[in-house]
Amino acid sequence: MTDISPTGRPERLHIAHSTVDGIRVVTLRGEIDHDVKEALTAALLPEGGADDGLAPRVVADLSGVTFLDSTGINVFVHVHHQVSAARGWLRLAAARESVTRVVQLVGLDTVIACHPTLEQALKP
Repeated sequence: MTDISPTGRPERLHIAHSTVDGIRVVTLRGEIDHDVKEALTAALLPEGGADDGLAPRVVADLSGVTFLDSTGINVFVHVHHQVSAARGWLRLAAARESVTRVVQLVGLDTVIACHPTLEQALKP
């Protein structure tokens, strides 16, 4: 597991990632806004791409996210396009009600698969 915190405001967003059955799981805790755009993008799309050469499969665990603005929505759309172009996928999991409301309001759930639990998002 790797822990990434944006400089200057580590209390804003805590990012950890691990791999489960070849799927990159990015666990997010805190607020997703403009200040964390680069750190979030880097966590979801590591510079080296998929280490094993396979199509990238990424699950963003949003269970600890307390705030999501348009910057976060744009990052998820960007990552979705990048991994889809490489024949992979991005899934969002376990969002709180307030975050789910934003995701549904902007229609992100019609573009990116959203699952109520991390376990469901990890299923093939």
